[in-house]
Amino acid sequence: MKDEVVRKISLIEELDTSIKLIKLGFGEYQNLDMANDFYYLPFQLISSGFERLMKCYICLGHIEKEGDFPRPELFRNKLKHDLIKLKSHITENYFQENSQALSADLTYLKTDKDLEKLIGLLSEFGKFARYYNLNVVTGEINPGIDVKALWEEYETSYVVGDKLLLDKLKDFESRNEVLNLITQKIIEKLERFTRALARQFTLGKLGALAQQYSPSVYDFLMLKNSELGNIDYRKNTTRFVQRDHKPHKRTFKDEYNRKRNKDYKSKLISEEKFDGEWPFYADQVIIECRQKYWCVVSIDNFDYALNGAAKGRYKIEDVHEAGMAILGKSVGPFIDMALKLGEENN
Repeated sequence: MKDEVVRKISLIEELDTSIKLIKLGFGEYQNLDMANDFYYLPFQLISSGFERLMKCYICLGHIEKEGDFPRPELFRNKLKHDLIKLKSHITENYFQENSQALSADLTYLKTDKDLEKLIGLLSEFGKFARYYNLNVVTGEINPGIDVKALWEEYETSYVVGDKLLLDKLKDFESRNEVLNLITQKIIEKLERFTRALARQFTLGKLGALAQQYSPSVYDFLMLKNSELGNIDYRKNTTRFVQRDHKPHKRTFKDEYNRKRNKDYKSKLISEEKFDGEWPFYADQVIIECRQKYWCVVSIDNFDYALNGAAKGRYKIEDVHEAGMAILGKSVGPFIDMALKLGEENN
């Protein structure tokens, strides 16, 4: 009995760890940009998080069906560190589709080719490819696959054939916006995968212990379709916490310039009246163009840079980097509107 209690405590700790690794991995992936292409950190975190989550899931499913924990040989000899095998073992043995939502989840897990490719690449990284460069250096006959190169190739597939995105990639101002869009699409797929597993803890028939442990997966369990790809996980990362955030709190001088300075043009815009995809977390913002070039957005009485020119000129934080705009959603229309304001006659 004591041994079983220790096992259950270890299982809940492992489940908590898996979710923390996944969230942190998503955040580190969102941290990647033109100046930071260190894919290995998010790969390591996400692949480890998914492996741990699926093994915890299998343990819970095995307890429900067999009344006991699985033997170590199941993971050591059969499933090992293979994420594709773990996913298949789950869908074939422990996944219930007793509702329309869960049926859609199962179809997604079994048939989505893009998800299979992403999970497969993460699996290869976790098994072998994290040592790819060392294997090349030491002359291994079969060094494995270059996961980073294949992942970047997959990312590029979102852009190829889309002239608008290709044009944005050529523009320094909008290049990171394209990268954020690609990141958003991939995070959305991986979130759907995590949510499909999490929903089994309560909506499926994974068992009483899974119900008891469901608070650990609550954040993914409750994800709405509208939230997929739109959550900013960067706030969990050390880089985001340690970065020098520079939102500018508006002053009396700022307000005076907005009202009196003929070179400052501004406009209040609300989500309700905006015809397009709203990119901000706040439901209303004020856009401002200063001296025809520098575009700023005010949110809750703080100023953020809309374009790179304003970021450099005023040393304030980019609205996406500050976490005030949703990664992957373009603020381009608001830059265009601000610049158009700047062109208006006094």
